[in-house]
Amino acid sequence: MVFSAIGRLNTASLADNPGSAAALLAGVLDSAMDAIITVDEQQKIILYNRAAEKIFGWPQQEVMHQSLERLIPDRFRQGHAGYVERFGTTGVTSRRMGTRNVVYGLRANGEEFPLDASISQLDTPNGKLFTVILRDITGRLQAEDEHARLAALLDSAMDGIITVDEKQHIVMYNRAAEKIFGWPSGQALGQPLGELIPERFRAGHDEHIRRFSATGVTSRRMGDGSVIYGLRAGGEEFPMDASISQLDTADGKLYTVILRDVTERVRAQEERSAFAAAVNAAREEEKTRVARELHDELAQSLTALKMDTIWVRDNTRAAPDLAAVKLTDMLTMVDGMVASTRRIAADLRPLLLDDLGLLAAIEWLIHNFSQRTGVACTLSADEDLELQEPYATAVFRIVQEALANVAKHAGATEVAVVIGSLPGEITLSVRDNGRGFVTGMPRKPQSLGLMGLHERAELLNGRVIIDSAPGQGTRVGVTIPLPEEEAAR
Repeated sequence: MVFSAIGRLNTASLADNPGSAAALLAGVLDSAMDAIITVDEQQKIILYNRAAEKIFGWPQQEVMHQSLERLIPDRFRQGHAGYVERFGTTGVTSRRMGTRNVVYGLRANGEEFPLDASISQLDTPNGKLFTVILRDITGRLQAEDEHARLAALLDSAMDGIITVDEKQHIVMYNRAAEKIFGWPSGQALGQPLGELIPERFRAGHDEHIRRFSATGVTSRRMGDGSVIYGLRAGGEEFPMDASISQLDTADGKLYTVILRDVTERVRAQEERSAFAAAVNAAREEEKTRVARELHDELAQSLTALKMDTIWVRDNTRAAPDLAAVKLTDMLTMVDGMVASTRRIAADLRPLLLDDLGLLAAIEWLIHNFSQRTGVACTLSADEDLELQEPYATAVFRIVQEALANVAKHAGATEVAVVIGSLPGEITLSVRDNGRGFVTGMPRKPQSLGLMGLHERAELLNGRVIIDSAPGQGTRVGVTIPLPEEEAAR
């Protein structure tokens, strides 16, 4: 929009000639929505329309022929004078209505306020005249500030927030959404929401939106356990937790969805389910093994022992020497049965753990590990270490599981087990010099050893840290908090 400067108006002639062009111009100026002020070279006000009266709060008769500085905050007056002087000389201005440049005015009550301004000049026989068209932008700046605060709030949110219009085109897309989907805001805005949804789910999504629009009822609530799927910029599908809402506006309905990437949560749930199934399968396998050993070893030995006992009963008098030999064989068989019973019991739960305590049980475990695998294994622990249940069993089983993982996967030649205690907690470390692995890689199918460590520790509010890298071995670190009565021992 182009604004022209105006010169001095003879108000007396306007009254005598109400139909003149000057009178018409004066009427136009007074009907303008924007403030229009003209000053002479001495910066004295010679034109001041009704919109200016409304904006500044000064009536026309109090400002006419007064210095323009009355309408400028004191802190800006010196800069304004220099600016007008340069403009008068060069005719170049950075003040154009609608630009981002903001100037400040001073109301009659002393209040400063922001203005949008455009300035022009006119050479007349009586000198230069400068005309400025002003618009109070207090409301606009407040709205912009509010919008900026809202945008900052949305961008600081940890969850993705996306708003679409009735045509399902994206009209708002925060930084978390950029991170989740991999699409920058500039590319996502204005695009159909379907671009962020796997093709196999798009029809179902459209139907859900139509139903939600009509009824206001949705099955999608954040944290209710239901999972939907999104599509990243790279084409990868991923699970999300979502909550949807709608807002009626003058331009139609807006739908806002708050999204949370739950890939890790779903993976953890899947691993827990797999672990639970594996634990159940292992329990059944253990029952089967114990039943087989009881049948193959104890039951058969007991059957043989019964037969030998009947023979001795029937032949003691007739063949005392043979009966004595038979009794010796029977005693040997009984010794074997006792050994088998102890071995089966130890496999289920080491008796040393109950009889001699945790340290002795772990020493026995490490000794058996070294004998079975040929891997050198050392133990470092406080000789006075003693824990009550369920902490003793948890530590024993974690060491057992960690050593089993070393035997299956590490290819190590040395293992060090360190058990320590700090105020209020027990610490455990199992370190090997094996092949190591990338800790961030997805779990291999049927590989649940590390998951078992996490589960056992979490049952006692503990935590597990796995440090490993290819070629650098692995360290399993476990910390388990102890109750006050246990820590005081």
